[in-house]
Amino acid sequence: MALSRRLLPLFLRRGAGARAHLSTAAAAASASEGEDEQSVTVKGVRISGRPLYMDMQATTPVDPRVLDAMLPFYLSRYGNPHSRTHLYGWESDAAVEAARARVAALVGADPREIFFTSGATECNNIAVKGVMRFYRDRRRHVVTTQTEHKCVLDSCRYLQQEGFEVTYLPVRGDGLVDLAQLEDAIRPDTGLVSVMAVNNEIGVVQPLEEIGRICKEKGVPFHTDAAQALGKIPIDVNRMGIGLMSLSGHKIYGPKGVGALYLRRRPRIRVEPQMSGGGQERGIRSGTVPTPLVVGFGAACEIAAQEMDYDHRRVSALQQRLLDGIRAQVDEVVINGSMEHRYPGNLNLSFAYVEGESLLMGLKEVAVSSGSACTSASLEPSYVLRALGVEEDMAHTSIRFGIGRFTTEEEVDRAIELTVHQVKKLRDMSPLYEMAKAGIDLKSIEWSQH
Repeated sequence: MALSRRLLPLFLRRGAGARAHLSTAAAAASASEGEDEQSVTVKGVRISGRPLYMDMQATTPVDPRVLDAMLPFYLSRYGNPHSRTHLYGWESDAAVEAARARVAALVGADPREIFFTSGATECNNIAVKGVMRFYRDRRRHVVTTQTEHKCVLDSCRYLQQEGFEVTYLPVRGDGLVDLAQLEDAIRPDTGLVSVMAVNNEIGVVQPLEEIGRICKEKGVPFHTDAAQALGKIPIDVNRMGIGLMSLSGHKIYGPKGVGALYLRRRPRIRVEPQMSGGGQERGIRSGTVPTPLVVGFGAACEIAAQEMDYDHRRVSALQQRLLDGIRAQVDEVVINGSMEHRYPGNLNLSFAYVEGESLLMGLKEVAVSSGSACTSASLEPSYVLRALGVEEDMAHTSIRFGIGRFTTEEEVDRAIELTVHQVKKLRDMSPLYEMAKAGIDLKSIEWSQH
């Protein structure tokens, strides 16, 4: 039996044994304390237990099988994979290379094209900045979209400060990029096209194969941030014409702190490294490779390859259950992003006449995210939803439900119950909802300012 599965019963037995030696009164007090320990206080409000988790786009729980694969490299096989003179280094190096092969197999790549990093953010920085800096003498232009992850957009803005030019393409109302606009935006000096595979906020799947074909015809490298796509939709870097791709471990039930950059060998794409050091990962990313994390990443990719079809069918059914359950009891619910071209584990909904942050505050028993970004100084609607043309008031009402491998029907039903209750509660307090139900056109009202 795997080590991680042996440890939990041991800890449970220790706790039970300790309580067995208590007096009746002390045992009752201990039980009461145990109940208090199970309760959780969130923003001043106590709930009976930990919230049910539906924020899979933020991170996923580690699959127990992944943890089983990782534990030996924490406890006994702890060698530095770059140590070449003894067994500990050799076995760690072999484990790293085996993991590299598993990651490569999931995306149809050569293992020599996979470079381990700390995560997708680092990969995006290496890809966007690294390519443009390497080819700076000939290539001074980048094409990307307005709905990219913030680390891609910030990398592009950083390049603009260095004198590069960037075209930020708009997207259609369904979140998809217009292929004709993309093709027209590519110039003779374009050095990179960067388009996210699956959007982290709305789950829209971009037409990667068509984008790859356009880039190949134009002779421009195609980079995609596939952190939300890996293990969830089929990826073939050769068929899709992908030149660079950013991957993350903790989005596919692997550990946090590890990712991988796919970098095409033929035709070869070069990047300027963003970190100086010992030259690990063939000079692309210096620093000691964290063997346990890499092993976990590889195990997660292997499991995803085996179970992707089953996971997709199951998650699709749960998404439909969630959507039908909410729509059956609440009106004025809008789906953000395309339903046809979408990863089903991401369901982004806007509830008219309900403020998203208030809804989040009321859903203390469900761990979900709002599409709006909250800062200490201001509350701005999601830039992704605004790029889709969603009006500001509806953009403020968005909630992203994330469904994954370990989500249950009971959790979905509970999420429906809590969401419906909270939406109805907030609408009962909303004069706008009452006016809309009375047939008043809210857009025709000229609101006075005081």
